[in-house]
Amino acid sequence: MFLDDNFLLDTDTAVELYHAYAEGPPIFDYHCHLPPEAVSENKSYDSITDLWLGGDHYKWRALRAAGVPEQLVTGDGGEWERFEAWARIVPTTIGNPLYQWTHLELRRYFGINDLLDARNARKIYDKCNELVKTDGFRVRRLMERMNVCLVCTTDDPTDDLAHHRTIAADPSFSIPVYPTFRPDRVFRADDTTYWNNWVDRLAERSDIDISSYDELMRAIESRADDFHAVGCRLSDHGIEAPFPVGTVDEARKTFLRARRGDAPSPEQTHRFSGAVLLELGRIYHARGWVMQIHLGAIRNNSRRMLERLGPDTGYDAIADSMIAGNLVAFLDELDGADQLPKTILYNLNPRDNEMLASIVGSFQDGRTPGKMQFGSAWWFNDQRDGMERQMTALANIGLLSRFVGMITDSRSFLSYPRHEYFRRVLCRLLGRWVEDGEIPNDSGLLSRLVGDVCYRNAVDYFGLELTD
Repeated sequence: MFLDDNFLLDTDTAVELYHAYAEGPPIFDYHCHLPPEAVSENKSYDSITDLWLGGDHYKWRALRAAGVPEQLVTGDGGEWERFEAWARIVPTTIGNPLYQWTHLELRRYFGINDLLDARNARKIYDKCNELVKTDGFRVRRLMERMNVCLVCTTDDPTDDLAHHRTIAADPSFSIPVYPTFRPDRVFRADDTTYWNNWVDRLAERSDIDISSYDELMRAIESRADDFHAVGCRLSDHGIEAPFPVGTVDEARKTFLRARRGDAPSPEQTHRFSGAVLLELGRIYHARGWVMQIHLGAIRNNSRRMLERLGPDTGYDAIADSMIAGNLVAFLDELDGADQLPKTILYNLNPRDNEMLASIVGSFQDGRTPGKMQFGSAWWFNDQRDGMERQMTALANIGLLSRFVGMITDSRSFLSYPRHEYFRRVLCRLLGRWVEDGEIPNDSGLLSRLVGDVCYRNAVDYFGLELTD
């Protein structure tokens, strides 16, 4: 039956593995885009529409594909009208994981087992709104209810980190919320107005006058120290394709050109970015951080909608850039100097699964278990097919047993059932291997693997402090 206790668990082994070993461990949410200010303030939402549909690119894309006008997607349509639009198109999302996620979220948070559609939209809207206004639906309570034990947000080096400090100082809230260092804006030197404004903010935040490339890197390193002081142990980078390895001399020249407002060429920008990323890798290694690199998104594809709505509003896609050569050169440069930090590589194009898994295996150091990670199925791939493909490629070429597991990668406090979804897919995959005779039906062996992938590997890998 749809979303019953054994949803996605199609073998007896999968049922046993999930309910005995995967269902219980806490959620270690090491990569997300939740706003730290909402946690700091223990935000309450005005309506289910704001809580559920605000900022959710997955739902926005589905609404547009169903012909819903932008006014009811990101515009100024009323709260009820926007919710009703979503309810009306939910039945058309059959086959998309949104259909399953929507109903998992209604069940796990609101106790609503009905299938959402236009006929019952008003009843569900009213019931959800009644609950949303209670203290139990403030964001901290939502995190506690879903058994979240840790969160790492995604933060620009110019962020002041005040919200993270407030959260850490509050004895009434036991879930650590750490920042993640994401300096992507430094790679935008070709857009000189945007880039110079960011460099000016960085100078102000770091209290370092930035008039040279060396001062730029000193300012970034200073901010890394500030992040480290509040518990940060991860960085993150979202790039379409790996940069070529650039030299410091090239970077110094490109910096001066961009700082005076003269846009560098694409090649100069890429080589500048490659030099910066190399130095960032050294900074992370020196502090014992994990470096995450998300590869393969081609962003803001509709110029018309970019001009109307701004960036990051759901008009992104999977890129088909060639990534192996520059990626290997970058990793090898750091590895050759023994300055390669723990690294997680994520690919958005599933074409690259085996390639990325094999590159990860080329730079394991024989000292740190799972030092190099092939990251979880991400964004357009975080559904059953994508998860199974990613884990199968990892198992075939590397060690599934060392995998640090699922990321939420979400801006919504209602997205935590995606961890349940992932854990069910993991147990489904292992159960099928058992039923096919490919691996033994050994509960001791498999229970350890499931517990490690769902929770323990991440705890061991990141070295982040958990509250007792």
